Amino acid sequence: MDRKNTIPQEETSRILVEFLEVAVTSIVFLKGVYPPGAFERRRYMNVVVKKAKHPELSSYIHSVTSCLQSFIQKGLVERVAVIFYDEKQAPIEKFVFKLAVNQTYHSKVEENDLEFALRAFLIKLTVAEPLTKTLPAGTRWEVTSYFRTLPQESSTKNAHLWIPTDTKQWLQPPRITPIKSMSSEPLKVQMYLEHASPSEPKNFEE
Repeated sequence: MDRKNTIPQEETSRILVEFLEVAVTSIVFLKGVYPPGAFERRRYMNVVVKKAKHPELSSYIHSVTSCLQSFIQKGLVERVAVIFYDEKQAPIEKFVFKLAVNQTYHSKVEENDLEFALRAFLIKLTVAEPLTKTLPAGTRWEVTSYFRTLPQESSTKNAHLWIPTDTKQWLQPPRITPIKSMSSEPLKVQMYLEHASPSEPKNFEE
């Protein structure tokens, strides 16, 4: 890619999807879904992070984040969430990234500034475990993207790779725990945890 000729939204989306790939891997490692030996140490944005060693796990995380780039560039993506489910497919916990890319921003993207701001999210994730819940046996997880408008296959690359979710949702507004936020034009990001409200019906998944 010739970055001299890239538009701000394109450069921002590139940086963001690279960050999301690392962040999703960090979250999965943090939650202990797989043994520690399934990951190896790497350095990214001058922070020690984890990378999945298993080819299928690494490929899944890379594919679901990288194919978001064109959607983020067009301003279609509102949130990206890493969701953990119990054996009954009911959500236990969600790590949510709320995104906003300024579509009217036309100045040069200062990559160092964006990376400095995003680096703080990765540092926060390394100490976020006390805010999270212990996962039960049989937990599964997935990456879900929430779109402002549905992408059209004819106009957006990789639209066919995303399918409507049929997973269960909480019936009551969730309990939200903020972790980190940033605003550095042309990008705004909020990271927070969602847990079921205390008033959530216990048998809603039946």
